Amino acid sequence: MKPTPIIQTIKLRDGREITLETGVLAKQANGSVVLRMGNSMLLATVVANKQHKEGTDFLPLSVDYQEKFASNGKIPGGFLKREGRLSDYEILVSRLVDRALRPIFPDDFHADVQVAITLISADYDAVPDALAGLAASAAIMVSDIPFNGPISEVRVIKLDGKLIINPTAAQIEKATLELIVAGTIKDVLMVEGEMNEVSEDEMLEAIIFGHEEIQLQCAGQIEFMKKAGKEEKFAYCHETHDLELKEVMEKALYDKVYAIAKSGTANKNERKVLFGGVKEEYIATLDPEYVTAKASLISHYYHDIEKDAMRNAVMDERIRLDGRKLDEIRPIWTEVDYLPSAHGSAIFSRGETQSLTTVTLGTKLDEQMIDSAMKSGYNKFMLHYNFPGFSTGEVKPNRGVGRREVGHGNLALRGLKKVLPPQDENPYTIRVVSDILESNGSSSMATVCAGSLALMDSGLKISGPVSGIAMGLITDTKTGRYAVLSDILGDEDHLGDMDFKVTGTAKGITATQMDLKVDGLKYEIVKEALEQARRGRLHILQEMSKTLAAPKPDLKPSAPRVVAIKIEREMIGAVIGPGGKVVQEIQRQTGATINIEETPEGGLVSIFAVNKDVLDAAVKWVSGIVAVPTVGDVYDGKVKSIQPFGAFVEFMPGKEGLLHISEIKWERLPDMEGVLEIGEEVKVKLIEVDKKSGKYRLSRKVLLPREPRPVAEGANN
Repeated sequence: MKPTPIIQTIKLRDGREITLETGVLAKQANGSVVLRMGNSMLLATVVANKQHKEGTDFLPLSVDYQEKFASNGKIPGGFLKREGRLSDYEILVSRLVDRALRPIFPDDFHADVQVAITLISADYDAVPDALAGLAASAAIMVSDIPFNGPISEVRVIKLDGKLIINPTAAQIEKATLELIVAGTIKDVLMVEGEMNEVSEDEMLEAIIFGHEEIQLQCAGQIEFMKKAGKEEKFAYCHETHDLELKEVMEKALYDKVYAIAKSGTANKNERKVLFGGVKEEYIATLDPEYVTAKASLISHYYHDIEKDAMRNAVMDERIRLDGRKLDEIRPIWTEVDYLPSAHGSAIFSRGETQSLTTVTLGTKLDEQMIDSAMKSGYNKFMLHYNFPGFSTGEVKPNRGVGRREVGHGNLALRGLKKVLPPQDENPYTIRVVSDILESNGSSSMATVCAGSLALMDSGLKISGPVSGIAMGLITDTKTGRYAVLSDILGDEDHLGDMDFKVTGTAKGITATQMDLKVDGLKYEIVKEALEQARRGRLHILQEMSKTLAAPKPDLKPSAPRVVAIKIEREMIGAVIGPGGKVVQEIQRQTGATINIEETPEGGLVSIFAVNKDVLDAAVKWVSGIVAVPTVGDVYDGKVKSIQPFGAFVEFMPGKEGLLHISEIKWERLPDMEGVLEIGEEVKVKLIEVDKKSGKYRLSRKVLLPREPRPVAEGANN
């Protein structure tokens, strides 16, 4: 007998409804919810251990979002025909949910927590990625797992000047602004999205609009939890403390750490040695057995002392850890055309963060195929971000790209794609690769800057250079003091209350990512951070312009050139030929790469080649095929076959006409024996096109001088 479900309905401000249901599916999980909006259905489950692993001092949270192909009536591509590892898109959605949930768990909760969100029914009018955060939070709320939620996520777009919550897939395509906003009933937690060079005020307006909807969804979850009777959460004890040790360490070490924090030591390794020396010096005064027994607590309390001292030093002295002012950008140097064989390359170095970025221009054959439950097609712009261990001086095995690399690469991609040439003006498949060679904060923003320079170095006509900056925030909720930091260091990211990345051109913002770790952040502070980020972005753009301010006038010699030929729709078959015979022959003989596609206007033939002679030969061949023969024009032909009544001559690529025996010479020929040979080149004139059959009649004799007829003997005598 089917169990009776517990159902909660949440109404959006535009009248649409979201339903949350529990008590029917996946009942052995700590919490499970089926979310439905339209025909989109998500199953969210959460399981957690009550005990933590000894020595764990963080939250081991894993979030996995997966789209089942059956949800949209599709069978996966590939050999295995089943869902495999998460795609990059699914990883990105998983990260969006993780970043919103993680700061809401209790700070002292260190047991394993696993959240799984599965798309089980799809609807293009209710895009599921914007619903995943709500589904996950609702599942935790109706579980017995300690949680300081609820949270929710919504997508906000701007279309035709109007803000819309959770739009359809078709609306997203036309939007000038798209954000995913996450938050609690009180605060915004996370923002990520892209936009068409919008202003700071326009972006802030969208964030506030999204949070108003989130508040309604959070209120609905609280009511849902009460209906399910899950207000009580299980008890746990994952931390033990020695308050006497903590007090002793604070008295002994705080001033020493504060002095280092305000000293403005620029090099991060030197700072690390100085901070580490304070801890080692203190440990040396203790009994070794006591140190062994209290090792984890000593490390924990010293970390807290470092964090408090660093934060207070910034707010008290208004000077950063490396000696900079709050809004000061680290020294920048850039270089382009660093790699002679790459199609485009650039180095962007800011402080102790450095990216070497390359651009490769490919053809239609290089496009990335997309095969997922919700999307199928091809992608012409890729950006890959690599973060090797040596960039931070660490020994780290290279075991493939992690979720962090996928997320950082996606943010940089979103920042740059808004300035690419329109698709009808850009025949290239573009791959940007950022290799981080040094890292001390904001390597994703270094990727944006280096990527912009590399694209301009390649000669690709982007609409304008893009720069990126990472902003930080340190607050004191007791006193109301705060400090907004420009171009944050890795340490400032770790100890601060905000990581706010903004990319844009001189005209406006193209992408953003914000993570908040503090309650009660005022929108006035966010606005101040955005304005400070704008000034920082413009400064970085100015530094970049000293090396390269606009796209180079031409492509690199190693880059493929392209000529695009628009043809009539009915000519597409002629260029392709039976079974692709014609286009394959052109590519084989010339060495060019040819792509043919049907467009709303007709056909588009894109011809790629590195060598100009190769390109010209292929263009001439294709042009000949699609050219319309004109009666009266003269052509250089080649004899293809010989018949008793004449010869068939190819006078244009793919076009043959009959050169009748009577049109070869002025004198009468008794037969074709020895007159012409197959393969012989012959100049001919098109004298007729049959209106019914479309066949061509050629003449050779009209191009020859006509010999006078011999005069008969005795004439006129």
